[in-house]
Amino acid sequence: MKKTNGPELTSREAADAVLRRFAGAPHTACVMTFGCQQNEADSERLRGMAREMGYTMVDDPAEADLAVFNTCAVREHAEQKVLSRIGQLKAQKALNPDMVIGVCGCMTAQAHRIDALRAHYPYVSFTLDPASLDRFPQAVEQALRHNRTFLTGGDTPEIVEGIPVQRSEKHRAWVSVMYGCNNFCSYCIVPYVRGRERSRASSDIIREVEELIADGCREITLLGQNVNSYHSDCDFAALLDRLAAIPGDYILRFMTSHPKDVPDDLIAVMARHPDHIAPHFHLPVQSGSDAVLARMNRRYTRETYQETVRKLREAIPGIVLTTDVIVGFPGETEADFCETLDLLRTVRNDLVYSFLYSPAAGRPPPP
Repeated sequence: MKKTNGPELTSREAADAVLRRFAGAPHTACVMTFGCQQNEADSERLRGMAREMGYTMVDDPAEADLAVFNTCAVREHAEQKVLSRIGQLKAQKALNPDMVIGVCGCMTAQAHRIDALRAHYPYVSFTLDPASLDRFPQAVEQALRHNRTFLTGGDTPEIVEGIPVQRSEKHRAWVSVMYGCNNFCSYCIVPYVRGRERSRASSDIIREVEELIADGCREITLLGQNVNSYHSDCDFAALLDRLAAIPGDYILRFMTSHPKDVPDDLIAVMARHPDHIAPHFHLPVQSGSDAVLARMNRRYTRETYQETVRKLREAIPGIVLTTDVIVGFPGETEADFCETLDLLRTVRNDLVYSFLYSPAAGRPPPP
């Protein structure tokens, strides 16, 4: 884990300092996750670091000495839900002044949310944005010493390897292959809260997957905000090809994909490894109207989306296709909505996740 600048302790030093502070006395932690699979993966790392600090995990935040909210900022409702849950711990903090309450994740990458937490939730002990995940031990240690601390990352955060993980399940695992996003879809706040794309070295990913398989993991999901745009010393198709060549009894999945980034060689890799790559592709269309897709800045059309679907079904018979759809995007007409329904009838996805458009602070309004 990386060493921080100045007098601040390293992550290892901070974890050891927390252990010494409790001097062998039992102390508990609860990490609550809101949002996407990437947040689930981040929470597994938060739990891993908490374990290194000597915490025992519990399910009820009211029973925890350390309560951590790992938050989502994609929809306004998700943020309000988190704030409500934080508010429920005010009385518990009053009863136990030594309780540490932390807020992590995408919500804390927004200045207006940090300001609100400072002003209206004085019992929150620390915040930590997604770029600063590896500094979790420092945040806890500083909160214990100074009562409150607010940590943020830099403009171009490095990828830190070696963060301990406490996985929720032995036979299933999330493996992040990249972080951030360069697409700037007009409805999405992710590039503003998780930063620009950064890809892990393929050797680090392969090593992690090999260790998971050796440990008995049977289902591994590769994660990225736009996983198909992974690019380090190889592209995503080559990475998937190398991972699928690892011997063992396992299946690989990946998400989330952008329809503009589905090259023929990726489809060929999936077809070449039916034993190790699940015949499933999550391909969010968001709208069936070219006019709406243009305002969303999606950079594909209804026709090119259908062509990608055709190629997938031709190369991988029986493939399961799932998608996302946003309803009520600004400017969407009844005719636009009918085009979306028509596309769904034509493609006949196996599963559709539909969402009502939600405005969010921190991103520019759609054109």
